[in-house]
Amino acid sequence: MSEFPGGPGARPELRLMHVHAHPDDESSKGAATTAKYVAEGAKVMVATCTGGERGSVLNPKMDRPEVWADIAAIRHLEMDTAREILGVEQRWLGYIDSGFPEGDPLPPLPRGCFGLVDPDEAARPLVRLIREFKPQVVTTYDEKGGYPHPDHIMCHNITMAAVQQAGDPNLHPDMGPAWQVSKLYYHMGFHRLRFAALDAAMHEKGLDSPYKDRLAKWEDFEYEKRITTRIPCGEYFPVRDAALLAHATQIDPDGPWFAVPTEVQQQVWPTEDYELVFSTVPTMLPEDDLFSGLREVEPDDASEGWQI
Repeated sequence: MSEFPGGPGARPELRLMHVHAHPDDESSKGAATTAKYVAEGAKVMVATCTGGERGSVLNPKMDRPEVWADIAAIRHLEMDTAREILGVEQRWLGYIDSGFPEGDPLPPLPRGCFGLVDPDEAARPLVRLIREFKPQVVTTYDEKGGYPHPDHIMCHNITMAAVQQAGDPNLHPDMGPAWQVSKLYYHMGFHRLRFAALDAAMHEKGLDSPYKDRLAKWEDFEYEKRITTRIPCGEYFPVRDAALLAHATQIDPDGPWFAVPTEVQQQVWPTEDYELVFSTVPTMLPEDDLFSGLREVEPDDASEGWQI
């Protein structure tokens, strides 16, 4: 295993990597957590798998022909703004957005898109980035992608492959020394308990809730039981919201993303939630810190292998 930045005997510099499918995902999932750790001095890297080339324009105010005609370039500029707001480093992995297939039956995915890549082969750019950045902690989506977008599912697949490959000294010697990620998490922010709590708070205050229809159709009552880690980050919700608004093609400022006042969210659900998938360092569940078990750990203290 290669050394932490700073050399032998140095207190490890905390490094967090988020792997996301599209520009805007880094702002809609875990952005307040990101802002919290950046404010505390951690280094945060966002790896964005695709450029969002086949994404829709979801903000009616941006739904104009010239926007659709230049959507890829515009989304890159939006990502630049969000990156500055969050204070992170960001890299594009270079894959092509698959779009979200709709219809019955579903149409085939476009040739050459991210959703059709071989995960083991497509993991290579992420392996190189992991070995370069040396994150102790990586986050991504669960095995269902958080929701069934083919790019989100593939993002999960290549992240799992890349974390394993990056730690194997026998693989990809041209990409630098092996780096064993110490902890991997799934984003778990979109779960029923959170939405139900916010919905109840809105009703108590005599306000219209944006979650009524979603809660009425909710079928998975087991998902929230997977949560292991809740990061208190309510004070950074305004940073999250500013980063979201930077993605003007994707976020309607008058839409449901902002229907619940920030102060209500801070009072009712002031955390962002995760599932710890594996850890090579001892930690006690439930956690309130993605770096739990790592803040005083030297490289030789971390065991090899995949385990909770």
